Amino acid sequence: VQLVESGGGLVQAGGSLRLSCAASGRIFSNYGMGWFRQAPGKEREFVASISWSGGSTYYADSVKGRFTISRNNAKNTLLLQMNSLKPEDTAVYYCAASSVMGWTVRPYEYPYWGQGTQVTVSS
Repeated sequence: VQLVESGGGLVQAGGSLRLSCAASGRIFSNYGMGWFRQAPGKEREFVASISWSGGSTYYADSVKGRFTISRNNAKNTLLLQMNSLKPEDTAVYYCAASSVMGWTVRPYEYPYWGQGTQVTVSS
């Protein structure tokens, strides 16, 4: 399974970015997907997750109402729309493919990870 993120960059506080994750190597639509992030000096943390169909989603409290996770199973693509960005959102963002059909916050249920894309929010 290969996951390739794109869309990161530098943005001012209050701005928006959209991250994409292109998946290949297994039946994309059979499994849940998620986004995690890791800031310098901090542990990797859960951001958002989506079920196999896209019908169910879950967000970390820190991003709820600002970020939207979605997926296009026809194109094997996972998206993360990030609005109202804050400096504390600065991190490397990782796309991950889970081993379950629903959404999940548990990192150990994600056997496949991308290389990450840097998001930097300036104040």
